[in-house]
Formats: sequence, structure tokens, C-alpha cells
Amino acid sequence: MSQANNYTLKNVLLETGFEYDQKEVIRTQTGLFCVEIENNAIKAVTPNNPYAKAIDAKKRLMLPAFKDMHIHIDKTLFGLPWKAVSQTRRTVKDMIAYEQKIIPELLKTSTERAEKLIAFTQSYGTHYARTHFNVDPTSGLKSLEHLELALKNKKDSFQAELVAFPQHGVYYTNTAPLMKEVAQLKSVDFIGGLDPFSIDGSIEKQMDFIVQLALDNHKGIDIHLHETGESGIKTIEFLINKALENPELRGKTFVSHAFALGHLSSAETEKIAERLAAAQVGIASSIPFKNTIMPIPTLMKHGVNVLIGNDNVQDHWGTFGSGNMLQKAKLAAELYGYGTEYNLSRMLKLATQNITPLDDKGNMQWPKAGAAANIVLVDASCSAEAVSRMAPVHSLIHEGSLIFQK
Repeated sequence: MSQANNYTLKNVLLETGFEYDQKEVIRTQTGLFCVEIENNAIKAVTPNNPYAKAIDAKKRLMLPAFKDMHIHIDKTLFGLPWKAVSQTRRTVKDMIAYEQKIIPELLKTSTERAEKLIAFTQSYGTHYARTHFNVDPTSGLKSLEHLELALKNKKDSFQAELVAFPQHGVYYTNTAPLMKEVAQLKSVDFIGGLDPFSIDGSIEKQMDFIVQLALDNHKGIDIHLHETGESGIKTIEFLINKALENPELRGKTFVSHAFALGHLSSAETEKIAERLAAAQVGIASSIPFKNTIMPIPTLMKHGVNVLIGNDNVQDHWGTFGSGNMLQKAKLAAELYGYGTEYNLSRMLKLATQNITPLDDKGNMQWPKAGAAANIVLVDASCSAEAVSRMAPVHSLIHEGSLIFQK
């Protein structure tokens, strides 16, 4: 359901501050307000007028709309009959061989299924995604073409940034020429990579290619790194050094998964977190991921940009993705023992990509005049409850347009 972009919401529940018992946050203070929307943005937040001619939010909590920052919309099985993963395919190279067999058939309906997956994530309040798309000799640029068509069909309700992902290796299969071609496209935002040592046999060869491609075409970098141990750490260090050498890459370079960080000592984790922060290299992944618990609290403590996504909602790689970013925030809170009012409220930033209604000191910082009108209304009394109980999403507003209302 669409809605004209100039309107007012009344009876909107907003967070206004923290209530303390000595130094501990024991409650989140809230109040009812009117929120004016104009030309895709928040025009004003004013005292509530329950008698105003306005859309009634019915005292639901307003939060920033959610962002899924690591997902593969192009090769989902969503929309097909249920099929769990197979234990016969244990390695990344096993999966590459399997994809080479199934991609031609999947491409026949990939646009339709991509749209279904987008709609599914929207039902949980997600309006934005960083989606990877396959670039490989089997699919050529078809995965991108079909994904772009799905995104075009959803352009009024969903936004995405695109990562060119050489899922079958850069050199393990002859993908380098395709990567050079796709890197020149304006629609592509990031250059991806995959396990350079175990797939392509050399950290330097693959990473030098990807870094130069990004620099030449003014793109960001977001590589998949499943490798643990020495090769994993060396790859992360390689990207840190490249970002330090090339200021253009700072804030635009990410390592997805980065499982090697989950197998370090505390001292080693602190050291590499400091280096990641200094180089402005971010970490992107899902929560949790198999048997690896990532050191997200340490990374966040040092100011590393941590991105979270569903990764696989339903595909041949994994089936545990729920499409629900609030679930990811809740899982993080559970994994790291963040059960207090304050800590739960901070975990919301994993679902919203670092936007919270209150700052760390309890000052109102969202919504505010001029901010994009990307909003969810949820059945919860505050952010902490929304995270802890995975609050049902009642409404999604994208750039001022009401996308759905339950």
C-alpha cells in the first residue's frame, strides 16, 4: 500500500531519555509525539495532538528502518519448495562445482525469486540491503542483470548497494575478465573477493587484483574470507595495509565473515581491532555463523564498523537466515550477555546500521528534522524490548512512502 509523501503521524511513541538508579540505566523514558513527513524526509517532530487529522500510529514505537548489510539476493532458493543444505558438499570448492551445475536453471526464475525475498525481508522492516551477486563464467553477468531488474521493480520501496562477488574464484575459474568488465558499471558499488589463498592459491595475486580494480574504478571492497589461521589473518592484514596506503579505500573496505578473528587470543584480538579501526576497515557477517563466535564487542569497542546481515535466507549454502534483522540484534545480545536495558538498546544499531533513537548518554538523536523518512513502527515500549522480544513490525515507511501496514 502506498501513501502520499506529505502527511503527519500522531500518537507516535518515541524514546526521550534514560532513567537511572545511581549509574545504571533501569528504564527508557518515552513520550507520544506527532511526526510530520514531507518530500521523503522527516519535516518536524512536535508535541502530540491526538485530535489532529493525521495517520494514527496507535502508540506504537517508532524506530529507524532496518538494513541488511550482507545478503545474496541474486541466488536465493526462496520461493521454491523447501530444501535444506546437503552434508555431501563440505568445502567452498565443493559448492563451486555444485553451483556450476545448478546456476543455469536457477537463472530462469531468479528475478521473480529475488523480488519475493525482498518482500519477505520488508515484512520484517528491512528497507535497504548490501547484496552480493555472482560474477563467474557460468552465469556471466546474468546474475547482475536479473538482480537489477528485480531492484528496478522494487525501486519505490527498497534500496540496495551491490557487490560484484567472484564466487568461483578470480583465477580458480576464468573470472578476472568478467570482474574487469563489471567494475566499470555505475550500478556496482563494491568489488568482492573470495578466500584468496585456499581458492586462488595466493593472497597477493587475488588481493592485488581486487584492490587495483577498486582503485581504478573508484569502488569499495567487500571480500568473503572464510579462511582461519595464518592465511586468514594475513589477508586481513593485507587489506589493512592497503587501506592505510590508499586513503581512498578507508571507510570503503570490508571483510565479510573474517572467521580468523574468532580464533585469536584476547591480546591479539585487541591489537588487530585497533589496526582495523585505524585503517577504517569494517567487518561484515551474520550472527552467529556455524561454530564461530566473532569478537564483535571488542571490534565495536575500538570503533570498527561492524555490519550485520542475514547472508542466506534459503539457499544451497545455508537455511537459517530468518530475514529478520531484529533477530540478529537479539542473537548478538544473547551471545555476548547483553541483557541490561542499556546494552539491549545499544544492540539495535546492528539492525539499523548504527542509528539508535538515543545516543550513548541518553540524548534524543533520532528522529530529527531533515532525516530520511525510513521508519518502522513496532509493538514495543522501547528499543530494549524490541530487541529482546523481536517486536512484531506493524508498518514500514521507505523514503516517506508507506510500504505496508499490518
